[in-house]
Amino acid sequence: MRIELRGIRKRYGKVVALDGIDLDVPSGARVALIGANASGKTTLTRVVMGLIRHEGWLTLGGMTAVPRPPGLAAQIAYVPQLAPPWAAPVGDLVTAVAALRGLPVARFEEASARMGLELGSIAHRPFRGLSGGTRQKLMIALALAAPAALAILDEPTASLDAASRQRFFEIAQDAWAGATVLLCSHRLDELRTLVDHVVLLSEGRVAWSGPADRYLAEHLTVILELRVADGDDRWLREHGFDRAIAGWWRRPVDAAEKLTIMPAALAALGNRIRDLAIHDAEKLDA
Repeated sequence: MRIELRGIRKRYGKVVALDGIDLDVPSGARVALIGANASGKTTLTRVVMGLIRHEGWLTLGGMTAVPRPPGLAAQIAYVPQLAPPWAAPVGDLVTAVAALRGLPVARFEEASARMGLELGSIAHRPFRGLSGGTRQKLMIALALAAPAALAILDEPTASLDAASRQRFFEIAQDAWAGATVLLCSHRLDELRTLVDHVVLLSEGRVAWSGPADRYLAEHLTVILELRVADGDDRWLREHGFDRAIAGWWRRPVDAAEKLTIMPAALAALGNRIRDLAIHDAEKLDA
């Protein structure tokens, strides 16, 4: 589903949340909306979903989105950052969503199982009584179960543990293959895994737009950490590593340099290396 926005503006009283957004998201694109808090990310997704009034022109799939054409909502899947505090039992909630989508409950049971969630064991529990992680797994399952042309994801893995995040990444690639994905995120692993384009918002405007790999190369640094047995530390110091605690040494490098420094460290230090870790971090402005 193609998304076209021209001159989108939204005010909340004196606060300008969106200030003339122009954006064209091709059908099948996977786009991350990033930026500081209050930059306009969530407001923009609510505009796309038709949840708030706005100024400007919006089309979805070539159709003018205001007023909403019949059947458009059924083509959209949504995962919120914070699940609504529904009091209804989980089983009743799933049954209602299945009826609205025109799908058998079994589809939602299968999607839940793929996320590691057994619906039968929680069917009689009130939704708002579940843990944050379990609520988020269910919200993801409700979105995954129905075919969608547009998936809108607002910090979808914020409440998930590492294993559940990885499971979601794997499932999402298949479930929304060919769909347009609009992701609000602060997580580097989501940018690396779920999208191919990044749009940076600042004070309600588009501040940067381009390929995800270029954004990651320009805005991320790689932290190398080695835990080394006691011995001669000259090689580590000469190659820019700083001593940490418990035998650990660390050094920030560019992504390309990582490919040369790690083999060099393994060759120079050999079996003195007891452990190693490589992780991403955002570059700090000078």
